[in-house]
Amino acid sequence: MKDKYRLNIPRLNILSKDKLESIHLFTLEILRRTGIAVKEPKAIEIFKKGGCYVEGGRVRIPANLVEWAIKSSPPRISMCDRNGNPAMHLEENNTYFGTGSDTPYVVDPYTKKRRLSELKDIENVSKVVDYLAEISFVMCSGIASDVTPKLSDIYHFEAMVNYTEKPIVFTSWSLENLKTIIKMAEVVAGSEEKLKNNPFIALYTEPISPLQLAEEATQKLMYMAEKSLPVVFTPGVITGGTGPVTIAGGIIQGNAEMLAGCVLANLINEGFPFIYGGAVLPIDMSTSLMSYAAPEFMLATSALTDMARYYRLPMFSFAGCSDSNIYDQQASLEGALWILLSSLNGGNLVHDVGYINNGLTTSFEQLIVSNEVISMVRHITRGFDINEDTLALDLIDKVGPGGEYLSSDHTLKHFKKNWFPDLISRLPYDKWEKECNKDLGTRANERVKYILENHTPEPLEEQLKNELREIIKSAE
Repeated sequence: MKDKYRLNIPRLNILSKDKLESIHLFTLEILRRTGIAVKEPKAIEIFKKGGCYVEGGRVRIPANLVEWAIKSSPPRISMCDRNGNPAMHLEENNTYFGTGSDTPYVVDPYTKKRRLSELKDIENVSKVVDYLAEISFVMCSGIASDVTPKLSDIYHFEAMVNYTEKPIVFTSWSLENLKTIIKMAEVVAGSEEKLKNNPFIALYTEPISPLQLAEEATQKLMYMAEKSLPVVFTPGVITGGTGPVTIAGGIIQGNAEMLAGCVLANLINEGFPFIYGGAVLPIDMSTSLMSYAAPEFMLATSALTDMARYYRLPMFSFAGCSDSNIYDQQASLEGALWILLSSLNGGNLVHDVGYINNGLTTSFEQLIVSNEVISMVRHITRGFDINEDTLALDLIDKVGPGGEYLSSDHTLKHFKKNWFPDLISRLPYDKWEKECNKDLGTRANERVKYILENHTPEPLEEQLKNELREIIKSAE
């Protein structure tokens, strides 16, 4: 089936074939020589039985086992919507955009003040995602401060699944909470088997840099492997902090951390749906913060996308995010650069749309404007047709020098194929001043409030809602 989001123009490649092979070989050397510190005893035993060299909590993985795990992981992962309908095919150059996850703060669209996130914000982000045509999946975009902290991830999932039909990439604070969330997802899907065959969820979890598989993250990865449900297993390497300061060093370390998880998951369940991709971003030595819009981060992400294609694994990427503390010109600029780069590079599951403030704050306006930018970029990356009709040779000859094309049937037939903005203004100054007189941020804010006040997502059946509430009550 041809995917409507597949690129029709050449992809941007950062790494040559020689560099791809070098990064892979150096990664194998790290896993063989240095190895990974594994904090979960059951995982250590699985690695040992699989043929790894184990010394205490240090696991060294032979190259042949890494190669086997990569080849065993599927090159295509299909994710469905809440109703079991195909929604995203994560493969090759298919690019889908979604929000970011777990921001402690949000910019309130009504007061325009930054404040702690609440459960209502996760509901509102999900509602906006449900409305926006170019946003394909949701992450919770907040950490609810008004519910039981240890169970907030469970409340996040309930909010998302209630307010959008689109696929969900979720986080979980513990193995027990993960089991509760999977139980809720199975209720929505109809059964354990239906969720496995038509997954509308994927877990996001992380190794710990440098070179550690932490206890809880490893337990969650193992549980999802047993369930055969998709996992994004992505490191957060801060170059100069938790990894080498160079992009190349950060990439091979992060690659080793990801592939160690891939090996473990496949030893549990060969053919496990593993989603590759990671954050290799610099520490800003003037602020001691990681930079979400640094060119080094963009380069490293593009290189890792090349590695994902080399391994034939789906790629978890970044876009629409900014280091700006507010929604402003900087946020628009950095978010748009990310969107264009991720589209040209061919990332599959592209998250963080709506992030500002170094990933600490969600901006509804950034999400709304990014949706418009994604639409524009998709128009670019689809390319254009060259055929007898579009070349219009006979028409050019007929019109001739000094003629006009406005009244031609050819113009009437084709002009609607051009991209037209929904939010961006193209009005002449006098008309803009008279009819609009609002900057992009103001128009975006008005659009957010319109969606929140007028859009009603397709609700879950009452019986399913009640079952989810009972599950949460049991967790409480």
